[in-house]
Amino acid sequence: LLGPLSRCVAVTVFAAEPAQPEVANEGAIRDKWTLAPGAKLATPVYPDGFANAQRDVCVALGYQINPDGTTSKFQVLKQWNSQTQAVEPVDGFWVGFANAGADAVGQWKFQPRPEVATPTPVYTVATLTWQTRKDTNPATLRGQCKIDDLVVFLRDDSDRKGINDHLIDRTARARDNRLQKYAGTPRNSKGTKP
Repeated sequence: LLGPLSRCVAVTVFAAEPAQPEVANEGAIRDKWTLAPGAKLATPVYPDGFANAQRDVCVALGYQINPDGTTSKFQVLKQWNSQTQAVEPVDGFWVGFANAGADAVGQWKFQPRPEVATPTPVYTVATLTWQTRKDTNPATLRGQCKIDDLVVFLRDDSDRKGINDHLIDRTARARDNRLQKYAGTPRNSKGTKP
């Protein structure tokens, strides 16, 4: 009885944890990534329903550049407005700006630099601004949300999930589903506009 059992070998398979992306400060991706040919950095639009309030707004939006150059994993890291600073002035205000920012950054497309043989994901941040008043200094507005050291910021803020993460993710999935439907993927009908 022990003979056959002794010949059995137990094999334990451990699933490798996905590698954590490199973290890069805003603008520090230049050594590995560049804009894809013909790509432009789309700018976010002022969300419907909030333009009349004349608030200047900024958002630090964290995002990942994937190996194929697309962007994903959007997360609001900081937010500010000229009326109430980090406090939401009215319901839906921060969600509107988070979604507008994710919609713009979701259109950005990168490609690895020629000297990068195997592109790997990188997590970085974009400081997005919406300026409504002419007397506002753009650098001062940007400074309200700029994150100088993303690694330190993420480490110090690791206990708090981004305030609008679930809403950004849901909006991004809905946008992707509309685009897939329009493109005529096998599970969708062709020709329906997103």
